[in-house]
Amino acid sequence: MSDSDNLRLMRSGAWLHAIAPDIAAELLRAEELCFRLNALPPSQREERETIVRQLFGHAGHSPTLHSPFHCDFGTQISVGDCFVGNFNLTILDEAPVIIGDHVFIGPDVGIYTVTHALLPDQRNAGIMRSRPVKIGNDVWIGGHATILPGVTIGDGAVIGAASVVTHDIPPGVLAAGNPCRILRPITEADRVKLG
Repeated sequence: MSDSDNLRLMRSGAWLHAIAPDIAAELLRAEELCFRLNALPPSQREERETIVRQLFGHAGHSPTLHSPFHCDFGTQISVGDCFVGNFNLTILDEAPVIIGDHVFIGPDVGIYTVTHALLPDQRNAGIMRSRPVKIGNDVWIGGHATILPGVTIGDGAVIGAASVVTHDIPPGVLAAGNPCRILRPITEADRVKLG
């Protein structure tokens, strides 16, 4: 199997032996870029954004990514305009992670596309598969939330802190818990009155 075949198989969602030189090289590339990003002070915004653009498959206008940040590949991550990823965001992007415009992600959030074999001998041999995660526009994910493989979160949804999102969340709802469940729709009654 060629190098590109291993990566293509991994990204397809099929079960595979993921211990392979091409996959290891891509993991190392991302780890080096994350290390460089996390070593830069926040005041070096331009340099930080340059690394984010090298790391991610796509980054829209004005991405903000607070350190520390960790990912597996980076090239599978796409973020839209005005993305904010708070401290200690971890994205395991063996499959695509597509994040829309104006998405706020709180601190200590984990977004995971990978799952490993349950039997120890297979897990130890590197057998795994991945499923994509999609987060729509105008989503807010509260701190310490966990987004599991294959999940889609609809536009305008809010995910409460410490939630474990195991299934799709529709647009325009407040959802929270472990497992995450829909609490109610978000309506005009939620508008904050200023002054």
